[in-house]
Formats: sequence, structure tokens, C-alpha cells
Amino acid sequence: MISKHGLQTRAVLVQSLRDFFISRDYLEVETPLRIPAPAPEAHIVPLRSEGWFLQTSPELCMKRLLAAGFPKIFQICKCFRAHERGDRHLPEFTMLEWYAAGADYFDLMDECEGLFRHLARALGGGESLAAGARQISLAGSWERLTVAEAFRRYAPFSVEEALAEDLFDEALVVHVEPNLGCRTPSFLYDYPAELGALARLKPQDRSVAERFELYLNGIELANGFSELTDPVEQRQRFLFGQEGMRKAGFPCPPMPERFLAALDDMPEAAGIALGVDRLAMLFAGAESIEQVVAFTPEEL
Repeated sequence: MISKHGLQTRAVLVQSLRDFFISRDYLEVETPLRIPAPAPEAHIVPLRSEGWFLQTSPELCMKRLLAAGFPKIFQICKCFRAHERGDRHLPEFTMLEWYAAGADYFDLMDECEGLFRHLARALGGGESLAAGARQISLAGSWERLTVAEAFRRYAPFSVEEALAEDLFDEALVVHVEPNLGCRTPSFLYDYPAELGALARLKPQDRSVAERFELYLNGIELANGFSELTDPVEQRQRFLFGQEGMRKAGFPCPPMPERFLAALDDMPEAAGIALGVDRLAMLFAGAESIEQVVAFTPEEL
């Protein structure tokens, strides 16, 4: 059933997103939805389209724009991933992505804080957000917690043990995520290196990637990182991703050669992807993603 409140909230939200980035001198861009080669990642399944693929993210094209000399860019667009359907997932969904040359993942955390306060004011919520019975404060300092520390606090085993037993994702969902973003939003950062396919490794500790995820009320909203700009290392990670896709029986895209070639010209930068549908859910007080989209696949 179409929710008038959900769609009205979403409309104000999307306009406010644009206002925020334009006020900070970001250029809004559009890149193709249908591409020959998305980034090969073992846990993301692309949808085929006449021999090419519908984008799982605009990331590769946007980074090529960074390499071409556009230092601050953002985009709100449709993305597509197979086998994703639930209260918080759709196979066709809306993504906000933004990239800034000269920035790192900590700069993006700061920018997220400014963005959410801007959105809350635009939607009449001041500097707080009601999430069910909780009132989440957007003011002051937000929680910043490393993955290792989060596992020590909330999981029954360490990050290393979870990776060795192939239980990382399960432990994250069951033990860690429900404790994140309950009083203030939480940044979970410094992911294991093998879980940052396009992220730069931390110079002082190459066992972790400069990657973070943003959580509100236990819901993951955004994934950001300092960008890997070494084409040789990135190719090796893509080869690893392709092998993971083959083992899982997923369609394996070809190597994105033009993206890899552009990395030679790409500046040090940071980028982030934020799910607009989930964001609208939170600001509309919705319990399901169905309440903030015009139509679900089942209604078409």
C-alpha cells in the first residue's frame, strides 16, 4: 500500500540531500546504469542486461571522473543487486554516493555528521531522530568504534576467530549490529583487510582497511573508505573477488580494465555509499522499506 507520509518525507529528504552537497561545492553527476564490468565482489551479485550488467554501484564510473579532474562529486541513482529482498532490502534501490579528492575516511565521518544534522533540521526534527522507542541524538560527538573493539565488547569470539571460522558476517549481524547507533549514530571502522575490496589499507597496520560503516538504531546505512589508488593491488583484489564469485556460482563480470587504467591518474580520495531508501525509513519512522517507495517489485 502506498504511504503518503513516506513518499512526502522521501521527497523532502532527497531535495535536502542535494541542497547539502551543492552548498559544499560538490558537482552532481550522472553515470550510466548499464555497464560492461562492475567491480567483482564475492558478496554482491550483479544483474545481467543484454551481455552487460546493471550497476551494483556507480563507484567505478565516479572514480574515473575523479581521475579526470573532478574533485568533489555526488550522485543519487538507482542500483541493482540480485537476491536482495526484505524489510530493508530491494533488488532495485536508490543510492547516494559522494567522493572527495584529498579526503580520507575520517573526513567522511565528519561530513556524515554534518549531513544528518542538516537533514534532521530540514525535516523538522532538530538535532535528534526518533527510532521506535529510542530518541537518537545527532548532536555532539558520535560513537566511533573499531571492528576489533566491537567484537571484544559484543561478540563471543574475536575478529580473527570469526574470520577463521567464516563466521564474521553472522557474528556482526547477530551480536554486534544490534548494539550500534542506539543513543547516537555509530561509526564502525577499521575492517579486516580482506573485507575492504576497494579500500586503502591502513599504513600503520596493514591488517585492516580504512573502511567504516555507519549505523543508526542497529541499521547499517552507509559504507565509506579511503580509496585504494594502486592499480596493481586493485587488480589482485578483483581477481580474488572473481574467484569468490565463481566458487559461489554467481555470474562473474569481466575485469573493469578502463577503471584500472584510470587509477594511475586518480588522486588520494575518499568515497561513501549511503542507502537512500533506508535513510527515508528512519526519517519517516517506517518499519519497512515498502513504506518509503512508490512500488515494490511485487506490486508491478
